[in-house]
Amino acid sequence: MADQLLPAVEVIPNTSVRCAVVWLHGLGADGHDFEPIVPELGVKDLGVRFVFPHAPVRPVTLNGGMPMRAWYDITGLDLNRREDEDGVLDSTARVRALIEREMERGIPAERIVLAGFSQGGAIALHLGLRFDARLAGVIALSTWLPRAAHLEKEAAPANRPTPFLLCHGSADPMVPVERGRAARLELERHGYDVVWHEYPMQHQVCPAEIRAIGGFLRQVLA
Repeated sequence: MADQLLPAVEVIPNTSVRCAVVWLHGLGADGHDFEPIVPELGVKDLGVRFVFPHAPVRPVTLNGGMPMRAWYDITGLDLNRREDEDGVLDSTARVRALIEREMERGIPAERIVLAGFSQGGAIALHLGLRFDARLAGVIALSTWLPRAAHLEKEAAPANRPTPFLLCHGSADPMVPVERGRAARLELERHGYDVVWHEYPMQHQVCPAEIRAIGGFLRQVLA
């Protein structure tokens, strides 16, 4: 249930905690997936607590119906097929609870960044556009925009000025770069501030992208 807080890996700074990044992994991974890149981001002086939640374990159609960590069900590699709207909304509520916990711990929303890779990036975009308090920024890596048709009706005014960082690999065989470009264009069409980076890579992250993420974090959290 959404009222049960997701378990998470936390990376705590040596200094006092002054801001937070909630970072969502991709399909089939877990909260440890992006933990190793924290030292590479160059933000240790900002007092950032990184929160890497584990997605719920659920049956995934693409995986032959076998359970795996997933933010919602994926029926096939064609991401234009029917979306698991109930799963998207369930995970959005679960991640919202994590952000609200950071706020209860004393970190204001405007000092919190929501990030995600692939399916986790889809949830980060979905929630970041709808969160009812201003976030510091949203990072969406190698991903797409779920429930795009609902955005105009559901978008939260508080995050209209929030900066978005979108990155994608030009040779991504899992989530074609066209899906990332489409997300960028849709956000820009609605007036959002979008920084876009495209890299010669597949469904992964690269050193140049990590540097861009670190620079974005320094910009919105400094």
